[in-house]
Amino acid sequence: MAIIEAKRLTKVFGTDPKKAIPLMDKGWSKEKIFAETKLTVGVNQADFAIEEGQIFVIMGLSGSGKSTLVRLLNRLIEPTSGQVLFNGTDVLRMSPEQLRQFRRKNIGMVFQKFALFPHRTVIQNIEYGLEVQGIDKNKRREMAMSALELVGLAGWENSYPDQLSGGMQQRVGLARGLASDPDVLLMDEAFSALDPLIRKDMQDELLELQSKMKKTIVFITHDLNEALRIGDQIALMKDGAIVQIGSPEEILMQPANKYVERFVEDVDLSKVLTASHVMVKAETITPDKGPRVALQFMRDRGISSLYVVDKGMRLLGVVTAEDASNAIKNGLKLEEVMVREAPSAAPDTMLHELFEMMSSSKLPVGIIDAGGRLKGIVIKGAVLAALAGNSTPEAGEHHESA
Repeated sequence: MAIIEAKRLTKVFGTDPKKAIPLMDKGWSKEKIFAETKLTVGVNQADFAIEEGQIFVIMGLSGSGKSTLVRLLNRLIEPTSGQVLFNGTDVLRMSPEQLRQFRRKNIGMVFQKFALFPHRTVIQNIEYGLEVQGIDKNKRREMAMSALELVGLAGWENSYPDQLSGGMQQRVGLARGLASDPDVLLMDEAFSALDPLIRKDMQDELLELQSKMKKTIVFITHDLNEALRIGDQIALMKDGAIVQIGSPEEILMQPANKYVERFVEDVDLSKVLTASHVMVKAETITPDKGPRVALQFMRDRGISSLYVVDKGMRLLGVVTAEDASNAIKNGLKLEEVMVREAPSAAPDTMLHELFEMMSSSKLPVGIIDAGGRLKGIVIKGAVLAALAGNSTPEAGEHHESA
């Protein structure tokens, strides 16, 4: 079950905002509604579900409604209509006391502006939310130190914010959001104020933290590359409405409309797509079959090489038609003629990291998992097709195209 669900979640600013809802139902644009009613649509009937442990990115240009939307989730901004369900409970129906408990225990927030108290030390800043909750001094110090260590700032607890770099200050903000161990972390343009190099470091840090914490994170950004880099799912917004929700690959390869197409047209796909996105099925053989069977397989399938694997599909090497012919002539086994040092990579390797490997080898790149099992192969034709936005070649083409 989704940890957070939004159902027709809407925010309209102005007097008598509910007047805008039937107009939205008719498909009126944000501009037309404002021209006719002087009401401003912040969020237009958003529907989405966020699974536990996901990084769900909400992105769009300035004024698209993304920051308003994230504040509706914890009612920092009161919705005009719709539902926000947290583990099945409607947040909009919570009493003031229930809402306070929900914000304190279930949902944390990290803002673009670090919002650190200059007169408090790092550890006191991190403790602040726990202090407000009335948590015992010793317990909150323990929780704050744990969060501080998590973001790599152990040893800086007695420093003041003006003694830290921008990236370190944002780590303190992140630690403060994590200190109460919330189920969901809302991050509103959290890295936007950082310079590009520090920003990339913070993205790496977040992904590393996520691999340990498995938190549910709702991340707001206007930067497409940031969204593609960290998001499991991306919701792209325009004029208060969500125009597409999908994985980074779906957003790039299957844009829902012209707006999304224009949004993604300048993305370097080689730095977004991984080997697993473009790999094709490998033609395989086990070594016990021998060189004659290998050569017959290649003739039947119109290919020039086979991947040699054991019974558990672990990659042993590659045998070419020439290798198999030489083995037959000289009475050798497949293991004696196969290439053992064939190029290989993990499924999550970015395409641009494969370019040098592919240019220096006549063989395709074998894609193997952590257990050494062959999952598929990447060929030049498949990479070129993916970068051009086309589908990958059929498996039967692979060795000749390599």
